[in-house]
Amino acid sequence: MNVALLRWHGLHAALLLVAGLAAPSILIAEGSDQLDSYTLEQFGAPPAIPDTPLSQLQKDAVQTAFVDSVEKGVWGEEQIRAILEIADAQDPRLVWLISDLMRFTTSQELTAFLASAASKLLRKPIPASNPWGAVTDHLIAWDVPAPPDYLRVKRAIFTGIVPGWDRIFVEGDIDWRMVSWGGVLIDARPFDTTDEPCNCIPAADNPEVTSAEAATWLRDDNIVFGIEVNGEYRAYPRQIMEVREMVNDTLGGRDLGIPYCTLCGAAQAYFTDGLPEGISRPILRTSGLLIRSNKVMYDLETYSVFDTFLGNAVTGTLAEKGIVLEQATVVTSDWGSWKAAHPDTTVLAERYALGRNPDFRNTRDANGPIFPVGDVDPRLPVHEDIIGVITASGQPVAFQRSKAFIALKRGEEIGFENVRLALDAGGIRAIDADGEDLGSHQAFWFAWSQFHPGTVLWPE
Repeated sequence: MNVALLRWHGLHAALLLVAGLAAPSILIAEGSDQLDSYTLEQFGAPPAIPDTPLSQLQKDAVQTAFVDSVEKGVWGEEQIRAILEIADAQDPRLVWLISDLMRFTTSQELTAFLASAASKLLRKPIPASNPWGAVTDHLIAWDVPAPPDYLRVKRAIFTGIVPGWDRIFVEGDIDWRMVSWGGVLIDARPFDTTDEPCNCIPAADNPEVTSAEAATWLRDDNIVFGIEVNGEYRAYPRQIMEVREMVNDTLGGRDLGIPYCTLCGAAQAYFTDGLPEGISRPILRTSGLLIRSNKVMYDLETYSVFDTFLGNAVTGTLAEKGIVLEQATVVTSDWGSWKAAHPDTTVLAERYALGRNPDFRNTRDANGPIFPVGDVDPRLPVHEDIIGVITASGQPVAFQRSKAFIALKRGEEIGFENVRLALDAGGIRAIDADGEDLGSHQAFWFAWSQFHPGTVLWPE
């Protein structure tokens, strides 16, 4: 992996040239009234954005700055001048490519230079602290379009710096603007070989399980993600899921793929059997990529990418066949409550935890998402826990967990359309009027609301 990135040459020339990229005045863009007041308040007005093809000068500059530089592994005066030409052309769409390259830069000088170019194009001062995050947040919030030929150039950047994504970066029903690097390699180990170490987030296939009585390593207050299939119960401790982030398992006679996004606070479970004839069980893996702070998962067999939050294939042969995975309910609870309610439960073996501190999530992103998410729905704090589910009519609905839990403990009924909430082993699940499971899960509000922008929020 070449993430030491690019050898930075021509530093003195850059310091002279960067003077031309001073922080700009703010330009009020045409059409900025299309943004909601919250976005304007948080991010200001966007610059004017063209919808014309790139000039030949711009195309040549893009090739030099973003493709040739990665292929050669060198950033020199040619690239510096190319970025200056891009900045002078005043096309904010090209900031997406600057953002993509910034994600991999380890040189403070190069990062500052790229941030200055982005600042000029966006007509927005960029803070010195986490400039990549600030640039990308603005691009997302303003919904700046991608430049022409974006996927080809982005693919060259990503696959040239971190090999292994050649079959991931392909056309499909995915917004490649939103995809960024999560800081790790792709997990491409063959199925059922996940005891082999990797420089990746290591999935677990067919994990060893123990009885509740044998799980003496778990404290009663440890968080677990509980799943029930056909009367069989299993607990997936958060200590394990934080370091594995993906489990391919079988429970109650059904095959499951279970992704956990630490950044979204969301453990989900998808049935990976019962698919149309001729389609093999997808083996879900972590790609090492993120989309708006949510993990990007893919199928090891076909390299089809799935929308982790929604369960539908968005690239590859599985997308072409319209595969959407059915979701099973995941109950977020504590170990003491789960095993008391389900004494016959099994639980993943301790060795999968790799010594992880169970409070890892809370100490890492306590001050907000650590990757760019752009504008967020302001109705709840970004890290408020919700219970999310899709109604029979297709309407996403989120229940604020803290309020729902108190109301249910009081014996109050909570529902929306066909959805009813019920307490389960210290957690909450969504059921219908007949008590049938509806495939709900817990998540952070920012994640649920950005992947379900039309969601209803209870209580309204």
